[in-house]
Amino acid sequence: MQKREVGKVGGAAGGAATPAPKRGRPFGSTSSNSAAAAVADLAAPSTLLGPSLQVHSSFADQNNKRIVLALQSGLKSELTWALNTLTLLSFKEKDEVRRDATPLAKIPSLLDALLQVVDDWRDIALPKDLRGTPRVRLLGANSIVSGFGNEYEALSLNEPPHPVIPSESSNAETLGWKGPTNLKHHPSEWWFDEDGLFNLDEDGRAERQQCAVAASNIIRNFSFMADNEIIMAQHRHCLETIFQCIEDHNTEDEELVTNFLETVVNLGPLLDLRILSSLKPSYINIGEKRAVQAIMGILSCSVKAWHCAAAELLGRLIINPDNEPFLLPFAPQIYKRLVDLLSLPAVDAQAAAVGALYNLSEVNMDCRLKLASERWAIDRLLKVVKAPHPVPEVCRKAAMILESLVAEPQNKAVLLSYENMFAEILFSDCRHSDTFARILYELTSKPGNKVTTAHGIWGSY
Repeated sequence: MQKREVGKVGGAAGGAATPAPKRGRPFGSTSSNSAAAAVADLAAPSTLLGPSLQVHSSFADQNNKRIVLALQSGLKSELTWALNTLTLLSFKEKDEVRRDATPLAKIPSLLDALLQVVDDWRDIALPKDLRGTPRVRLLGANSIVSGFGNEYEALSLNEPPHPVIPSESSNAETLGWKGPTNLKHHPSEWWFDEDGLFNLDEDGRAERQQCAVAASNIIRNFSFMADNEIIMAQHRHCLETIFQCIEDHNTEDEELVTNFLETVVNLGPLLDLRILSSLKPSYINIGEKRAVQAIMGILSCSVKAWHCAAAELLGRLIINPDNEPFLLPFAPQIYKRLVDLLSLPAVDAQAAAVGALYNLSEVNMDCRLKLASERWAIDRLLKVVKAPHPVPEVCRKAAMILESLVAEPQNKAVLLSYENMFAEILFSDCRHSDTFARILYELTSKPGNKVTTAHGIWGSY
C-alpha cells in the first residue's frame, strides 16, 4: 500500500497554492465599507497604495503582557489597539523581507484571550427569538483574567459558582437550575439573565461581531506559523471554539467560519480528536462525534470554499490512525459527497475530493470495498485522469486510488467492466501508463481469476 500523503492548505491533492495570511480589517469604525477597510483588505504588496507599516521584531516581546491584558479588559479602546496590533504582527506578505513573524508560543495566555473575544460574541450571537430556548449569559465565567498564568482567576477553584436565579420568562429545567421555585428575581441577579443589565444595542452587537472576526483572522494567521501548530492542535479551548463556530455555520458570520475552517485545515495533520474528551479544561464540551458531525455539515453545504476545506480536512484527519474510530462511522456519507465533488467543474473541488479519497483508500480493506461500490466513483476518477486535471499531482493520485482499489479481489468484478478504458489510457497517456499497466496486470493475472484465460494478454505485459 502507498503511504498516505498530505499537502498544503488548498492543495491536499496538489491543488491550489497555500493562501497567504490576510491583513484583516482595521478597527475603530463599525462600518465595513470604509476606505480604510478596503485598503487593508488588499494583500499583495504591488497593490498597496502608500507605505507599508513595519513593526519592530521586539515589539511583541516588550508588550506581550499589555496585549493580553488589553484583550481581557473588554474596553473598546484597549481591545481595538490589541486586535490591530496583533493583526499587523501576524500578517506577512508572501515575498516580504520581514521573516520574524511573532510565534504564538512567545506570548503566554494570548490564545485564550483571543478565544475569549470570540466566546463573548458567541454568547450573544443568536437572538433569543431565533433560538427558542432561554439561555444564561456566561459573561466570561471560564475566562482567565490576567496574562500571568492560570493562578489568577475570576473565581477561586474552591468557591462554588454564583447561583443563577431564572427569570419569570425562563424555564428552570432548561437552565439546569434545581433550587427553590418560590424565589423572586432579585435585581442583583439581572446580569446573569439574557434580558438583564448587560444587553447590547445593535451598534454594540456589531462591534462585538467585528472584534470576533478580527480575533479569528489573527488565529488563522498564527496557524500558518510552524512554531504555533503543535500548541494550537493541542489546545482544547481553541478546537472547541473552532468546531462550535463550524457547527453553527448557517447562522454564524461567514468570515468567522471561513477563518476557522482555514485554521483547522492547517492544524489537520497534527490534530487528534481525542483531545475533545481528554482531561484538559473544557469550555464548550464538544465531543469527537459532534466535531465530525460539524465537519459533515460543512461538507454538505453549497459554499464551494467551505466544502472544499471540509474535504481537505477529512483527508488530513484520517492520516492519524487515532481519528479513524470517529470518522469511519460516517464513511458512507463521506464517500458519497466526495464522489459528488468529483463531478463539479471546479478544479479545486476535484483536487480536495481526490486528496481525501486518496488518504481514505489507504486506511483499510473495508474503505476500499465501500469506495469501489459507490456509484459513479470509478467513472469520475477516470474522468479526472482523462480530462486531465490542470494539476498533474491530482491526476496521479486519482490513478493511484484506482490501483489501490484493484488490489482487493472483491473489487475485480466491478473494475473489469472498465478494462477497455484502462487500456485506452495505458496506450494514450504515457504519464500514467505504468500505473494502468499494473492495474490491468492485477486484474487478470492473479490465480483464481475466472477470466484470466480470456484476458491473459495483460498478465504478460
